[in-house]
Amino acid sequence: MKKLYFVFFLLFTSLSYAQDAKPNGDIDGFKLYPNPVTNGKVYIITADRAPKKILIYDVLGTQVMSTTLLREELNVSELDAGVYVLRVYEKDKMATRKLIVK
Repeated sequence: MKKLYFVFFLLFTSLSYAQDAKPNGDIDGFKLYPNPVTNGKVYIITADRAPKKILIYDVLGTQVMSTTLLREELNVSELDAGVYVLRVYEKDKMATRKLIVK
């Protein structure tokens, strides 16, 4: 019986550490505005201001846009109104946010 408790202890301990771990971490100083987007342009600002790879997915998981952003302004006017998932890669870090287009 003691072995069973020990196994459960190890299982829960490992799960708690796994949830705290952030692979590559979130992008420092990440800002996304305006959200919801009404004028077809969204601004993505980070602390490093390095080039960013942008991927946008619809709610079904289909990639609807892929681009590299050298500045801060992203044109999303070609997207239909709806809810999207925005994934930003900068250097070795990644951020994922919900993007609403009106």
